[in-house]
Amino acid sequence: MFSALRQPLARATAAKPLARAFSAYSPVQNAVAPTKSANLEYLLTETRGRVGVVTLHRPKALNALCNGLFVELNQVLKEMDNNKEIGAIVLTGSERAFAAGADIKEMKDRTFIENYTEDFLGHWTQITKIRKPIIAAVNGFALGGGCELAMMCDIIYAGDKAVFGQPEIKLGTIPGAGGTQRLVKAVGKSKAMEMCLTGSVNLTAEEAERAGLVSRVLPADVVVDEAVKTAEKIAGLSQPIVQMVKDAVNQSFEMPLSAGLTFERRLFHSTFASQDQKEGMSAFAEKRKAKFVHN
Repeated sequence: MFSALRQPLARATAAKPLARAFSAYSPVQNAVAPTKSANLEYLLTETRGRVGVVTLHRPKALNALCNGLFVELNQVLKEMDNNKEIGAIVLTGSERAFAAGADIKEMKDRTFIENYTEDFLGHWTQITKIRKPIIAAVNGFALGGGCELAMMCDIIYAGDKAVFGQPEIKLGTIPGAGGTQRLVKAVGKSKAMEMCLTGSVNLTAEEAERAGLVSRVLPADVVVDEAVKTAEKIAGLSQPIVQMVKDAVNQSFEMPLSAGLTFERRLFHSTFASQDQKEGMSAFAEKRKAKFVHN
């Protein structure tokens, strides 16, 4: 949850020493540079075909996660979720940091009563309510809240210099946005305990891939492009069915196996009421490409 900008990063040999962050986006061939809307202070947005791309943009703070950033992020993701021209979303940061943690200066003087009555950090989890798939394209530091934010996404692609960690215990607190919950399901109890209890055991991109936290490790300069390619592939499929798949996989974390299997089977049955199921199976039988109408 929290930034460890002044803490040494154990096992982060793949990352360079912390310094001032640079541009929150690396230009790529044939890509339109992301734009900053007049009403957005902390984000850059763009659309590539049917893919919405959101870039965290607090370069001087290594994309530290503040309240204003999450208010904007929730707003932008909801708009993309409601936009029928967008089928999938990519969330990224800079090459230096996806997000180095929460904004400590913003929260250090808060009280228990404020946190409890205002449900502090509760709005962080709104990203998990987005129906369309979200791919996190992670470069650099994903520490504390940055790691938690990545885990709220559906797929994580990591640049080869990415570093994942939960250093909150060094600040006298614990993760507050999923670090003790989602991390266990991703890497197992022992590794999650080691990371959260020491605050200094960080995972390199390769270690994160081996542990199951990330799907792929890619060169830092292409990780966003590769995430967009995957998002384009997803966006080209039947959107109602894509959302059913996301729902089914996510429910596996909430249900016992027997209930999850029943939930999956009922969704499978329901696909036979869609035009896209008829089109997809007919196209397969006729050896042609399916033309989905998202219905």
